[in-house]
Amino acid sequence: MERRNFIKNTSVLSIGLMASSVLDFTALNGKKNPVIMIVSGWQDVNIGDIAHTPGFLALLQKHIPQARLILWKKSESKKVDDMLMKNFPELKIVNGSFDKDLVPLGEDLKKAFAVADLFIHGSGPSVVAADWLRCWDKQTGKKFGIFGVTIQTIDEKLKEILEKASFIFTRETASIEVLRKSGLSGNKIAFAPDATFSLTIHDDRKASQFLTEKKLEHRKFICVVPRLRMTPYYKINSSSGWTEERIKQTDDLNNKFKEVDHAKLREAMITWVRTTGNRVLVCPEMTYQVDIMDELLIDPLPQDVKPNVIKRGYWFPDEAASVFEQAHTVLSMECHSPIIAAANGTPSFYLRQPTDTIKGQMYYDLGFNDWVFEIDNSTGIQISDRLMNVYNNYPLALENLKKSMNIVDKRYNDVFKIIKVDN
Repeated sequence: MERRNFIKNTSVLSIGLMASSVLDFTALNGKKNPVIMIVSGWQDVNIGDIAHTPGFLALLQKHIPQARLILWKKSESKKVDDMLMKNFPELKIVNGSFDKDLVPLGEDLKKAFAVADLFIHGSGPSVVAADWLRCWDKQTGKKFGIFGVTIQTIDEKLKEILEKASFIFTRETASIEVLRKSGLSGNKIAFAPDATFSLTIHDDRKASQFLTEKKLEHRKFICVVPRLRMTPYYKINSSSGWTEERIKQTDDLNNKFKEVDHAKLREAMITWVRTTGNRVLVCPEMTYQVDIMDELLIDPLPQDVKPNVIKRGYWFPDEAASVFEQAHTVLSMECHSPIIAAANGTPSFYLRQPTDTIKGQMYYDLGFNDWVFEIDNSTGIQISDRLMNVYNNYPLALENLKKSMNIVDKRYNDVFKIIKVDN
C-alpha cells in the first residue's frame, strides 16, 4: 500500500538540542557487526505498549542493519512473541529476571549478557526497566543507553543510573527540562520521538476481512478511541494490589469527567456522520476500553447516527495499523493510536486529558499543534470543525502530516549517529 512508502526526507528541527560535536561519539565504538540487546515489552493489554517494541526493532534494523538483535521482553505473551517473530524472524527473545543482588537468572539471559555489545532501554512511559539497566551495568560494565522515554520525575536512585548512561533520548522535550533541573545535561541527552512512529508491522488479512465485513471503505470512515482519565488497572489485573482508597479515588475521578470528555468525541462523530454520510469505527487502545464504548460513545448517540457506527474489540497493533491505514482520520483520547495512524499516513487527532503525563508534549515538538486538543480547553464544536476542515482540505492535511513525519525521521537520523557504527 502506497502510504507505507510515505516519503520521509529530512527537515530542519529548530529545537536545537544536539550539538554537532555529539556526532563524533559512537556508543558501539565502530564495531562492524554488533550485538544489541534491548529491554522492552512493558505490558500486553495496551497496543501502544506493545507497539513500542516492533517500532524500535524496525528502527534498529533500518539504521544498524548489520546488528544482531536480542530482545529481553519484560512481559510474557505467546501471542505477542509470535507477532514479533513473524515480522522479525532473526530476532532472539529472552525472558527471565534477576535476584536481589542483580544477578541474572537463567542461562539464556546470562548468554545474552555475555555476547551483547550494547544494552538499550526501549521506548516507553518512563525508565520502566531501571533495575534491568542496573543489572546489566553491574554484571557487564558495558555501555547502555535509553531511547524514546518520558522522564517526569527523578529520584537519587534513578539519577545514579542515568549518570552512567552513554545516551539518554527522551520522547519529548519536556523530559529534557526535567533532566536539566536534576543536574543532568550534555551532548548525550537528546530528543528522539516515541519508537511507535517507526511501526512497520501490519496484518492486512485480518484487517481486510474486518473492513469488508463491516462495509468500511478506504478513506470513508473515521476511527474513534475512548479513554478514562485514569486507567483502572485494578479491573485489568486482579492482583494489582490497589487499595480500596486508590480504587475509589480513580473511580471518582473517572466518573466525574467521563461524560463531559466523551460528549466532545460524540459531537465529532455526529458531525461526521450527518455531514458526510460515512461511517465511524469505535476501537480500543487498551483492553478495558471495550467495556466503555457503548456507555460513553454509542448508546447516547442520536438514532439517525447509530446505524453508521461500528465497534471493534481488543486487537494488536499490526491489525490496528492496517485498519488505520485505510481510515480517513483517527480521533483518540489515547496517545499511541494517533501515532500508529501517523506512521501509516493517516491524519490523527490527539484529545489530551490533563492526567496523561507530559508525553503529550511530543505532538507539539513534532508540529502536530493543530491536531492536539487539550480536552479541558476544547469544545466538541472545535473538534468537529477541525475534523471537517481536514475533510474539506484533505491533500493539505496529508502534506502537513508528511512534514511532521519528516521531522520524526530527522530526529531519528540524528540520534542514531550517536548509537550506530561507522560504515
